Amino acid sequence: MIHYYSTNQQAPPVNFATALFQGLAPDGGLYFPTHIPTFTTAELQQLHGASLAEVGFRVLQKWVGAEIPHDDLQEIAYAAQNFPIELRPVGPYHILELFHGPTKAFKDVAAQNLSRLMSHFLRQKSERVTLLVATSGDTGGAIAHGFADIPNIDVYVLFPEGRVSQLQEEQLTRVADNVYPLEIAGVFDDCQALVKRAFNDPELAALNLTSANSISIGRLIPQIIYYVYAYAQRPQDNLAFIVPSGNFGNLTGGLLARAMGLPFSRFVAATNLNDTAVRYTQTGQYDPQPTVPTLSNAMDVGDPSNFVRILELFGHNHDQFCHLMRAGSATDEETIQTIQQVYDRFGYVLDPHTAVGWHVAAQHTADLQEAGFDPILIATADPLKFAQEIADTSDIHLDNSAALAPLRHREKRKTSLPNDYEALKKEISRKWQPTAHS
Repeated sequence: MIHYYSTNQQAPPVNFATALFQGLAPDGGLYFPTHIPTFTTAELQQLHGASLAEVGFRVLQKWVGAEIPHDDLQEIAYAAQNFPIELRPVGPYHILELFHGPTKAFKDVAAQNLSRLMSHFLRQKSERVTLLVATSGDTGGAIAHGFADIPNIDVYVLFPEGRVSQLQEEQLTRVADNVYPLEIAGVFDDCQALVKRAFNDPELAALNLTSANSISIGRLIPQIIYYVYAYAQRPQDNLAFIVPSGNFGNLTGGLLARAMGLPFSRFVAATNLNDTAVRYTQTGQYDPQPTVPTLSNAMDVGDPSNFVRILELFGHNHDQFCHLMRAGSATDEETIQTIQQVYDRFGYVLDPHTAVGWHVAAQHTADLQEAGFDPILIATADPLKFAQEIADTSDIHLDNSAALAPLRHREKRKTSLPNDYEALKKEISRKWQPTAHS
């Protein structure tokens, strides 16, 4: 059985179920596996051409199979992988489209798996949990949808005021009755800091706080699935992934897939002006900065939580990091130009986050080609989620009315709060009632 230790090294290792519901370790660290399960050569060959649902099951089985019975885990995996992932050739890249789920963002993959994993364990419990999640745009909508109406879970989603797109806000605020949207007067890093503080507050212990951010190991492990699925579709040993990166859970999932034995050759971290990874590549120093708001808002993270897991994977060795990793950034102007140029040349519309990835990939084209790598660009969101932003900055006009229409059947509701921990604490305590039900 795999156990999980705290990156702060001041808390005892726990099993998957415990790490799943604790979110952060008691010492404030992130959970990290004591060892990483691997695929044998024969198992890698068996992945060739496998369906997405089968890939999901095989990945989850490696990580949590000792804690969830075979048939139950297979049911979870097949139910969660309930929408397609497309690998589409566009220009010099294959684009891995992860945005065909219910909220049109890659976060749906993790959310659909996480909600079912939590539900499985909660059916064996007689307690209620409070799920607390910070979002820069896409995570909150995916979690709100994935956990809608699940018994025994109250969901609080913190999002930064004025920093999300029209469709993102609709997805965040037209939600099920067990989901409570909290609009915070601040940036994503403020939302994330409030969540982390709540987890370390002993006065909130009775709420049984748990997380669905990528600080949660239960959110992170399902992100391995689509990297393994990309290999199943293109079983080669020269794959390179260009990954739009904000809180770095997406990239960490790819690095964990490689550690499991997938023959991946290179990763390129693509950031906007919040370029912590770029500066780490250059200097070897992790130096978070205040968040800078950009067009690619879901990547507006100045202090990415998962970077500590990446450093852990590389043994905090800068040379090893640079051997496998490259990093680059894009300004809003470069992002806008990329969206227009790709559309003009290939007739394909990129959302702002994937456009950052394309721009950074172009910076490394010579390096990738010289090494003979087959580049795969991770597409994180449907451009419909940013129809207004794209229309305002380009000649491309997208109709997102069909995506908005189903959301309008629910009343829009949110609670606006200052960037103040006591205000958050009062709000989440007010609605919670310590009565168990199933």
